[in-house]
Amino acid sequence: MSEAKEEECGEGKEESKEKRKEKHGEDAQFETLSEALEAEKKRSEEYLTRLKYMQADFENLKKRLAREMEETRKLSNERLIVELLGVVDELEVAVKSGRSSKTVKAIVDGVEMTLRKLKKVLENEQVSPIESVGMIFDPSRHDAVSRIERKDVEEGKIVEELRKGYIMRGKVIRPSSVKITVNPPSETQPENETDE
Repeated sequence: MSEAKEEECGEGKEESKEKRKEKHGEDAQFETLSEALEAEKKRSEEYLTRLKYMQADFENLKKRLAREMEETRKLSNERLIVELLGVVDELEVAVKSGRSSKTVKAIVDGVEMTLRKLKKVLENEQVSPIESVGMIFDPSRHDAVSRIERKDVEEGKIVEELRKGYIMRGKVIRPSSVKITVNPPSETQPENETDE
């Protein structure tokens, strides 16, 4: 019996050593996991801080771009206004010339000169008139305000322009108001009925 007790004690000691080793291994694993968790927490906080800074930078960039766009819009309008002031000057000269002159030709010459200058300003802004008369009606470029019945002209052809349309940088900014042709209603003769 004493041998059996000794064996049991020996086995108990071994089990106890194994349990201590297991516990020590679990403690080491727990320690490793705790360190990894802390490192991830630190990285996560760093990412969150960076994200907050980036978000603030983005908001500042949006505000700055909005200010710059507003400034650009104002300056581009200013340039156009300065060019239009030249047209105003020309009109004032035409009016002054018309008052001092008794001839209509002086007024017409002054207005024509002003019109040429205004067309040049529009050309500089890439504004051009839409070609209409003689063209086929295009609803994206023309606004048909009247229809004229004609047999001698193709249907849908523009025969008169009432108000000029304009394109700016490829975009229609004002369609042309036009008169277009339509075929007159065809006169049909009633069919003769025959009895069979």
